[in-house]
Amino acid sequence: MFTIKKVTLLIPCYNEEQGIANVINKVPQERLLELGYETDILVIDNNSTDRTAEIARSLGVRVISEKQQGKGAAMITAFRNLPHDADYIAMIDGDDTYDPKELPRLLEPIDSNFADVIIGTRLNGKMDRKSMKGFNRIGNWLFTFLARIGYRTNTTDVCSGFFAWKKDVLDELTPHLASRSFSIEMEMIVKMARLNFNVFSVPISYNDREGNTNLRPIKDGVIILAEWFKNLTWKPNTYAGKSSVLTDKELQEA
Repeated sequence: MFTIKKVTLLIPCYNEEQGIANVINKVPQERLLELGYETDILVIDNNSTDRTAEIARSLGVRVISEKQQGKGAAMITAFRNLPHDADYIAMIDGDDTYDPKELPRLLEPIDSNFADVIIGTRLNGKMDRKSMKGFNRIGNWLFTFLARIGYRTNTTDVCSGFFAWKKDVLDELTPHLASRSFSIEMEMIVKMARLNFNVFSVPISYNDREGNTNLRPIKDGVIILAEWFKNLTWKPNTYAGKSSVLTDKELQEA
């Protein structure tokens, strides 16, 4: 007899009406339950102008809204609204590029305490030929290389949108997050490295997306690179033996 653990799956969305139903319907809830995981799905509607939120609600999942545009803004809102009883948190994009059926592959290493965080890697995985343009692939290789040498991370895809965390990792990480854009993945990865969490990657599938992409390769690439530079000297503050963001009063008393 094993204990059922609760997994909350976060799906950030901006105008993903063409893909969101496929993503939700592909979540292998019965298989996950057999493996000992109860699944809770939370869609974060990032001020969509289409039927994304309506479709998600029609499928019986929870939907919350974040009006400030940007994936980082949506994710930080999600992290601040996590169920208190969740054991693990996962994230997957709403464009149907990732396969939710591979979620058990990300959960097993954290459930067995091999890792605190698992990131699905497309670059070392199974990618559809049309799923990532050559320019984007080169950029991702560069960002991943920089993260590995600058922060000594074990990750092989720093722009992936498929994650799994132990909940207490996000409880500690969230107060340190500031990115409101596509640079949120880079910020999370480099700060998790600085916080000394065990972060590893597993290969995943990556398919051609449904609908139009929201990524602006050059502009967003510059923002991601700036995030890498900005955090090179970043260190978490410590107070009373616990990693935290200090308030002005705590700084005066320290």
